[in-house]
Amino acid sequence: MIIKLYHITLLFFLFTTSFLTAQGCVAIRHFSSCVGSSLENNVLNKGDIQLGLNYRYFKSYRHFRGTHEEPDRITNNTEVINFSHSTDFFLTYGISDRVYTSITIPTVFNSRSSLYEHGRNERNTTFSRGLGDVRLGVGWWLLPLETNPKGNIAIGLGVKLPTGNYNASDIFYNVGLNNEPQTRPVDQSIQPGDGGFGFTADFQWYQKLTNGLFSYASGFYLLNPREINGIRTFRETLSPLLENESIMAVPDQYSVRTGLSYSLSPTISSSLGARFDCVPVKDLIGGNEGFRRPGNVLSIDPGIGFNKSNFSLNLNVPFAIRRERPQSITDIQTEIQTGNPRHGDAAFADYVINFAVSYRFSSNKVPVPPEFMNEFKTK
Repeated sequence: MIIKLYHITLLFFLFTTSFLTAQGCVAIRHFSSCVGSSLENNVLNKGDIQLGLNYRYFKSYRHFRGTHEEPDRITNNTEVINFSHSTDFFLTYGISDRVYTSITIPTVFNSRSSLYEHGRNERNTTFSRGLGDVRLGVGWWLLPLETNPKGNIAIGLGVKLPTGNYNASDIFYNVGLNNEPQTRPVDQSIQPGDGGFGFTADFQWYQKLTNGLFSYASGFYLLNPREINGIRTFRETLSPLLENESIMAVPDQYSVRTGLSYSLSPTISSSLGARFDCVPVKDLIGGNEGFRRPGNVLSIDPGIGFNKSNFSLNLNVPFAIRRERPQSITDIQTEIQTGNPRHGDAAFADYVINFAVSYRFSSNKVPVPPEFMNEFKTK
């Protein structure tokens, strides 16, 4: 039982914090989860269940081409403003001492305010809401927990189901032949789903450095083999040069993070790290046609958690320190076709708020030896 306590608290901290999303128009899809756990918490034995929810919020409005910001967009009131609210409901189940499985059910409420999508002379807002893309996964700790109490690594595999609406629509103003409003699909960045059946691979690693202090690293890659989802963007109505961006792509995405976690007390833990979130220019498998906004964000990621018995609260607020919107495949195609430079932009957020709450239902209670508890208490 000593190893089980150590295993599951680190598992829960690393597994759930590894799926924070990137920011703004770089449309990484709702892998938002941020639950911490102190090392003195009780165990998830075989048959234990962890239930919780993770809430994420951001406002994206700062435009970048490459790593260059375009502050005049805000000055001229031409910036695109996205507000994103998402809540992930998750369940994690202990299959055995080393194997775990999970399901995550996301819901979203997004809004997008812009000029260029509404005739360029009048700012209006479009909305999307509903179920996102459900994820299922299973993971395994590679090293025997009984003989590796101070460090371990887990790998996981999963699937992303296309349960979210990827054709969410709203009213766009001043876009018809006579400037009448039309119902169209909302922008890719606020669609609840992406329309692709995806596969995920993830890892979590930790190593004890001294009493109460741990280093960690984690990450995931989402593989989306589907190239395009068939949903029209209407970008070709803005310019004939954007004909190659008329259909939405289904891009891959990935995220990695690393840092330190420190137990401030038996109930309060803290963390400080860095994370890198990315929608790549090219997918690992499948084609790269269709419209995507590739981009990446490097963030400083502080967090704090509260854990009491089977109950946990956690707050992480990653702050962006570097944002990049590289040339997409369609940008490059247009540049070659016209002989003129072409580099699309994207709007990013300054920070993301992630708040989580969870409760564990134990199949049985086993007393934890005092000598093991002292191993992880702050001296």
